[in-house]
Amino acid sequence: MSVSRRGFLSAAGGLGIALAGSVEAIAGPGVARAATRAAAGYGPLVADPAGLLALPSGFSYKVVAQAGKTLLESGEPTPSDADGTACFTSRSGATLVNNHEIGGGEPFRVPALPGLTYDPGAGGGTTNIEVDARGNRIKEYVSLAGTHNNCAGGRTPWNTWLTCEETEQRAGGRYQKDHGYVFEVDAFDQQANQNPVPLKFLGRYSHEAVAVDPGTTTIYLTEDAGGPLGLYFRWTPPKGFTGGKGALRELATSVGGDTAGQLQAMSCFHGSQHIADLSEATKPGTRYKVRWVDVPDRDARTVSVRSQFTDDQVTRSRKLEGAYWGDGGAYFVASYARSSDGSVNEHDGQVWFYDPRTESITLTTIFGVNPDPSKDTDYDGPDNITVSPYGGVILAEDGEGLSHLVGVTKQGSPYPLARNELNESEFTGPTFNADGSILFANIQTPGYVFAISGPWRRPRNSAD
Repeated sequence: MSVSRRGFLSAAGGLGIALAGSVEAIAGPGVARAATRAAAGYGPLVADPAGLLALPSGFSYKVVAQAGKTLLESGEPTPSDADGTACFTSRSGATLVNNHEIGGGEPFRVPALPGLTYDPGAGGGTTNIEVDARGNRIKEYVSLAGTHNNCAGGRTPWNTWLTCEETEQRAGGRYQKDHGYVFEVDAFDQQANQNPVPLKFLGRYSHEAVAVDPGTTTIYLTEDAGGPLGLYFRWTPPKGFTGGKGALRELATSVGGDTAGQLQAMSCFHGSQHIADLSEATKPGTRYKVRWVDVPDRDARTVSVRSQFTDDQVTRSRKLEGAYWGDGGAYFVASYARSSDGSVNEHDGQVWFYDPRTESITLTTIFGVNPDPSKDTDYDGPDNITVSPYGGVILAEDGEGLSHLVGVTKQGSPYPLARNELNESEFTGPTFNADGSILFANIQTPGYVFAISGPWRRPRNSAD
């Protein structure tokens, strides 16, 4: 039997999602049973005559941007592979900062505009899309170019976007500079985006996402990598540092900025027993104490950062993906694990919560393996995630077979919010506007950005 990454619920423990602002164990023994009932959420999905998005009755969508079709302010087509996205309120409505996970073979690169380009040999970056209060596109323009494979990232407390390069590409060939860094992007001030500066103090590795502590400006980072498996990192700012717009850039360009602050990798323990791999945990509620180990060479001049440690020094994980800050701690996701990649146990996803007050992580969610990716009621591979203002969370699937935006109620019942009717490409970048009237989300290939509207309310729980 072939193994897929579908399988949203674990029969062994159900689903527990920690929501921003409150830790809620929203699962129980009935969750797996409730998952088979179709009443959860906003009702069944209705096929789209246009063949793009199936949505519940009463919901509709607008195409905000389409790769190769809509045009940037500079005249070039919208770039390919929209990924991690954040929505920032503006006077006219909102500005989306939209990552483009372009690694080289995509048809529409981010234009290498003067002043906004880090490395003209690289085709990734970000675009900013201005929309009105109803989600209608006003304009789109380049905010960062010349970066490589911009996947996820995270918001800062001062309302900028940290975009992450998921690569370890070194200079050579068409690439004029090393890659594998984090860059800060301003949603409104294009002058702040001029002459891009890599935040080298956050390390050079295959970055996925970040979560920023608003009180201390400590930054937590995930790494999506193999051979060996990736690590979870913490960056602690130097004494006297105060976060704010321009502060990270100023630190990066200061004397000794490349190694400013302290970059460390996570090492977990259960009592005196070292935990080498997060897949060792199989039950929600599993809690490990955390120690932080200094990174010897954060710019990975000789070997990759993760290869600078032995397995008994750090805790590794397959496919560390999304991250976000909430309830006084940092949430992060291990997307899946397989024995074939060296993982101890197989799963289709873990959600962890790091509590800086107790220096511990707790497993809040574990996703079981489901072998059938073709069912419209089976979900897997949660990647990008957003908290819904109506309760629960919205997840973007990046797995096999049918692709959905999946909602999860506060009671733990999953429901389909949208289905990709075009192909099996992943959903990316779900993010609500400030008043919760619009959910923006993307289909990565061939490249669509949507504004989804409808009769939003607290989603029905199938156990109601």
